[in-house]
Amino acid sequence: MAPVKSDSLLLLTAVIWGTAFVAQRVGMDHVGPFTFNCLRFALGSLSLLPLLYLFRERQQVPASIRPQAGLKMILLGGCLAGTLLFLGASLQQVGLVYTTAGKAGFITGLYVVIVPLLGLFWKQNPGLGTWLGAVLAAIGLYLLSVTKALTLSFGDLLELIGAFFWAGHVLILGWLSPKIDSLKLAFVQFAVCSLLSLCIALLSETAGLPAIMAAAVPIIYGGLVSIGIAYTLQVVAQREAKPAHAAILLSMEAVFAALGGWVILGETLSVRGLIGCSLMLSGMLLSQLHPFLFGSRSADSG
Repeated sequence: MAPVKSDSLLLLTAVIWGTAFVAQRVGMDHVGPFTFNCLRFALGSLSLLPLLYLFRERQQVPASIRPQAGLKMILLGGCLAGTLLFLGASLQQVGLVYTTAGKAGFITGLYVVIVPLLGLFWKQNPGLGTWLGAVLAAIGLYLLSVTKALTLSFGDLLELIGAFFWAGHVLILGWLSPKIDSLKLAFVQFAVCSLLSLCIALLSETAGLPAIMAAAVPIIYGGLVSIGIAYTLQVVAQREAKPAHAAILLSMEAVFAALGGWVILGETLSVRGLIGCSLMLSGMLLSQLHPFLFGSRSADSG
């Protein structure tokens, strides 16, 4: 695959993921956050069935560990990843009730800074670029979300807490991905997230068929397009894309969330907020690209 084509697919993935924040916010005009996530992730899980069928003979794990990648490991790994996905997605979805799509996109994107910092618990040195990125992101978050009275809105707080669960989800996937076929893992984790969302929705929300039908377009976009199609595009593109290119383009998700919120929902940001977003995006990129920027050989290995 030509670099231009793979980069284009990654950019399209970022556009879809970013504008999905708009769909998530619009959908809650009709149904509750847990009902929305239940239907969205159920649809996302089902959308992977054709791919599972097409690639049913493919093995992505080394032969030396293939015996361990049986049904039990797939289910356990999928349940673990799905639980973290449920926590991150639930906090994100509830947070969108109280904050804008653009702010949610940028705050959620902080997980790319949090992931290497969590490596400290495994005695990993994040490196200078990560620390600088974290500082820029923290300053940007302050400008974007903290008021002059030094308070953080409830929605932004939920998005920030959710970013830590998204980071944990990334770390778990990094641990599981060498052991389990990525499509099977994705199918199970999406299904688990949907089932957990269903349990909470049954206890706390009421949504009849008319409300669900009214939210059908956002649900389809959030499930079939954002999960099924965008996930597939990412998998295909990252087979050839260099890590530096992938990090840059996927980090643009936050920018497209803000643009989508502005164009579709009429959301606006103050100058202070725009500066905060710029600093957060810079921090995200610096955190991901520091090996390339600081001359590490590993950055060119993609």
